[in-house]
Amino acid sequence: MSPFAVVDAVLGPLALAVVLYFFFVNSVYLVLMGSAALEIRRYLIEVRSEDRQALLSSPFVPSISVLVPAYNEELSIVETVAALRTLAYPNLEVVVVDDGSTDRTVEVLRDSFELVPVHLAHPRGIETEPLTAMFRSATNYNLVVAAKGNGGKADALNAAANIASGELVCALDADTVVEEDAMLKLVRPFLRSRDVVAAGATIRIVNDCVVERGRITDVRAPRNALAGLQAVEYLRAFLFGRLGWNRLGGNLVISGAFGLFRRDALLAIGGYDHGVGEDIELIVRLRRHGYETNQQALVEFVPDPVAWTEAPHSLQVLSRQRDRWHRGLADTVWRHRGVLGRRYGRLGMVSMPIFVLVELLAPVIEAIGLVVLPVGFILGRVDATFALLYLALAYGLAMMLSVLALLFEELSFRRYGTVKDRSILLLWAVLENVGYRQLTVWWRLKGLFHFLRGNTEWGVMERSGFRANR
Repeated sequence: MSPFAVVDAVLGPLALAVVLYFFFVNSVYLVLMGSAALEIRRYLIEVRSEDRQALLSSPFVPSISVLVPAYNEELSIVETVAALRTLAYPNLEVVVVDDGSTDRTVEVLRDSFELVPVHLAHPRGIETEPLTAMFRSATNYNLVVAAKGNGGKADALNAAANIASGELVCALDADTVVEEDAMLKLVRPFLRSRDVVAAGATIRIVNDCVVERGRITDVRAPRNALAGLQAVEYLRAFLFGRLGWNRLGGNLVISGAFGLFRRDALLAIGGYDHGVGEDIELIVRLRRHGYETNQQALVEFVPDPVAWTEAPHSLQVLSRQRDRWHRGLADTVWRHRGVLGRRYGRLGMVSMPIFVLVELLAPVIEAIGLVVLPVGFILGRVDATFALLYLALAYGLAMMLSVLALLFEELSFRRYGTVKDRSILLLWAVLENVGYRQLTVWWRLKGLFHFLRGNTEWGVMERSGFRANR
């Protein structure tokens, strides 16, 4: 067989597979977009008739403990805790667990909130690294700070869940700023149904916003290209991706930066797992446990409560983050591969298969397409018009989804109030597919490779701190 015959034999099926995959993925995206539009409309109609002041004064709202794992967070931890203490919620406890920090995280908390030592005795529902100290605030009894040996983020969250006294627990990253009424909005699904075990919220990028005393006082679109591209990416992922899943098979992801869980459900499955993708793995395990115990285990996404987090400010840090995210996804899919099938209902027949095909394998197929088309064109085996049309459709549809996500934001929540900010976000939506998207493909491919190699490193996520945003 001649070399050209071999090339034809390989390129033909690969090109066909890429094209079929392209149509499948974009069909899924369009269905999610339509579902998200219906969900936003329903949500806005419902919240117009609600009386949040009545919730604030009600004795029947469930108590909430906010779990804040902290590791080397001295730059932002005081801002985060200060914001949490002013949240509009009637029965709120804040539990900060320092996971063996090597900086002054505990010291700055002690100085800022007048912490005093208390006895270490507390219920141990989940096995964790032992606590070395525990404090309560002399000015706010509902603020608890504990210190422990380093065991990772999951271990810190489990220790915080052991300490917590709330019916619901809210997992929150230490570098996250939560809007004042976010908890009142996020608790809504739990008030409607006892079958809800978890609820997630929208995460947005705080870079270039003005943060004062733990509050966003001026929302601005990121001026830096890397942060701006992530801002658009986050809006698209939350306002149509996760929101759309409310009507289809149910969500499999609640961001580790801000999520709310039933504490008894969390303890029943042994808390967070010590893997690199603890957020997605926890949700799959919660839903799987529901099917295996013949109980409803609903997971909902609520679009309006917003938490703001600092985006990676360098390609190196962002690369480590996306590598870890994809390793976490691959690890979760592999651990729970037994979920695929009819026994697990929509989880096994809809959610998991689509996450495997659309999320896990996406970088592999896209990388193949980025190689096959140029090689085929150079060798004269791919028509130039076809190649250009495919690329225009692929990246044009991706740009359309980003622009539609910005339109959802404009028609619903309008956090970005000025024409300048909205124009900047539109610019990033247009530029996202030129270079940045290809980089994310490469980073996720590295994540898959590292997963296959058994790499479980978390990676260092440097922060510049909220003070830099003033």
